[in-house]
Amino acid sequence: MSADLAVDTAVRADPETPGRYHTVLPDHWDFLMPSGGVVMTCALRAAVAELADPQLRFASATTMFCTPIKNGPLVSDVVVLRRGGSAAQVRVALRDGSGEPGLEVLATFLRERKGPDVRCLPFPRVRSLDEALPVDNGSRSSPHVLLRFHHQLEYRIADGQRFWQPDETAGPARYARWVRYRTPQRDASGRIDRLALPPLIDMMPAALHRAIGPGDYRFFAPSLDLTTYVIDDTAREWLLFAITARRARAGWAIADVDVWDDEGRYLAHGVQAMFLRGASGEPPVVDASGR
Repeated sequence: MSADLAVDTAVRADPETPGRYHTVLPDHWDFLMPSGGVVMTCALRAAVAELADPQLRFASATTMFCTPIKNGPLVSDVVVLRRGGSAAQVRVALRDGSGEPGLEVLATFLRERKGPDVRCLPFPRVRSLDEALPVDNGSRSSPHVLLRFHHQLEYRIADGQRFWQPDETAGPARYARWVRYRTPQRDASGRIDRLALPPLIDMMPAALHRAIGPGDYRFFAPSLDLTTYVIDDTAREWLLFAITARRARAGWAIADVDVWDDEGRYLAHGVQAMFLRGASGEPPVVDASGR
């Protein structure tokens, strides 16, 4: 049975300390350690609880990952920096049982107001949901088998290959996947929960994997920081995450992602800086800009 993100990231107010919230995060959402996007969601749940106003919708957040977070008991301290008629801005400091600084989130919540409705980007040229490549969960080398986080999601590859397979070839620094939660994440109005987007946005290294291509170099890419913007809503389950790696150099890399639903509605944008930890092999020199 798949895990429920809303249940696993739920917060409880501390009866003795105003602005403090507690979460018990299970290991369902681990890569090697808990997904940074999932921990970011825990902090945002605390912000929502502190604001206690459903008309204030999550719009943007930037998270700085200070130290790795372990699953188990988490503590979030929320400070409301500004609460105006149209917007609220908050800061959340989250830590695990070690007591060390874990992550810091700056988030903005907005009320909907009258304004222009402008569509700016075309839908990317990728495989449709029906034509996308299924993920081969039978392969022992597949991260979808090895990592608990992936057990909670369904995937189809919209642009790129199964990069864990021996027939992998190098390509452009782009990767796109269709994703949906096995346990649907909905808000009270039946739309996808905006706080369920950061865990899906926090999966950008695949574009860098594709640019580097096959070889003996392997790496892990924990987040240094992650920024998420949410601009629209959808009731659809399948979402497209179209990733572009912009540059890798000197042990770190930057990438961004655009998020669409399967009806072509643009929903969100994310930007990530990642720290590259070599697991094997020598770091290559690659020019994927012309692919």
